[in-house]
Amino acid sequence: MFKEFKKTMTWGEETLTLETGKVARQADGTVIATLGETSVMANVTFAKEMKEGQDFFPLTVHYQEKYYAAGKIPGGFFKREARPSEKETLTARLIDRPMRPLFAEGFKHEVLVMCTVLSHDLVNDPDIVALIAASAALTISGVPFMGPVGAARIGYVDGEYVLNPEVEDMDQLRMNPEQRLDLIVAGTKDAVMMVESEAYELTEEEMLGAVNFAHEQIQPVIDLIIDLAEDAANEPFDFKAPDYSDLFGSVKKAGEKNMRDAFALKDKQERVSAVSEARETIKNSLSEEQLADPNLGSAMKKLEASILRGDVVKTGKRIDGRKTTDVRDIVCETGLLPRTHGSALFTRGETQGLVVTTLGTGDDEQIIDALHSNSRSNFLLHYNFPPYSVGEVGRVGHLAEEK
Repeated sequence: MFKEFKKTMTWGEETLTLETGKVARQADGTVIATLGETSVMANVTFAKEMKEGQDFFPLTVHYQEKYYAAGKIPGGFFKREARPSEKETLTARLIDRPMRPLFAEGFKHEVLVMCTVLSHDLVNDPDIVALIAASAALTISGVPFMGPVGAARIGYVDGEYVLNPEVEDMDQLRMNPEQRLDLIVAGTKDAVMMVESEAYELTEEEMLGAVNFAHEQIQPVIDLIIDLAEDAANEPFDFKAPDYSDLFGSVKKAGEKNMRDAFALKDKQERVSAVSEARETIKNSLSEEQLADPNLGSAMKKLEASILRGDVVKTGKRIDGRKTTDVRDIVCETGLLPRTHGSALFTRGETQGLVVTTLGTGDDEQIIDALHSNSRSNFLLHYNFPPYSVGEVGRVGHLAEEK
């Protein structure tokens, strides 16, 4: 009944398995990746037509941890998973970052990647398994994805790099003086696409060695995904990048000088207004047919990027007049607020951060209910990015990250 494909290899001290063809067969690409006894299912679907007027690439990545995967019942009155946890949100971003740049240029069809933790052995962290599963699912889906991507977690103990250390070894890293590194690297056959780490007192040579070690260790993973794709991949989606060279030529002719003059302004607010005026000047010079072209936004962005990047290369100066070797002016102030336990204002150029600290006792620690165990966090970081901070009018959202 099922046309199944399965590829297996030994990776470090565990067995890595990629399977497809049995579950979720209506998705464009489905892969269940298993490392040890941690399994994650990645499902990929993509729209076969682009939405009219779409001027960006709508890639959405979801990562879901289900408590049944570790044989647990969720805490709380309703006993079911609610909104995404911090770990789920950050892992979704971890998957998105190395994947997004590898889609074909000009591809703006909607793509959905969903990763669900099916089983967790409390030894192998499912985030790396999810990233590998997502890469494999994209590779076999037929979507114009220039992968595959491999990923690995690296630890560092007694001068030796450790491939995919156990979850317990990485938990509360700062409380474990023997384990000094939690590094995640994702990359292709030829390049490193993403690096994310927590490290304590490592030299540049040690960190660079860890990145190189990780890139070596992900090569067999990439080969395994390619091996699976050779047997199980769908036919490539027939996609040709739109040719808007004529439109770009018209946009460039109509507004290159105005746009270049606008970007020459060092004051940010004046520059933003001038760039907006330059865009309107360009639009006023175009025909109705050109204005209706769905690639107009891309042509505008291409002109702006060519001016910004081209001037940096040619003149050695950035948009605000700094040389490539200069940093922005930095000012630090403390004790701004009279009744808080601590406060500071950090300013770098036109970027500011107002930071307020509250001290508590052990009773204020946060109890975190996770797949592998319950833990306590005594350092909570809440980060807010209101629209007024960039001079915009928009919906007020909240981003809270707790560590």
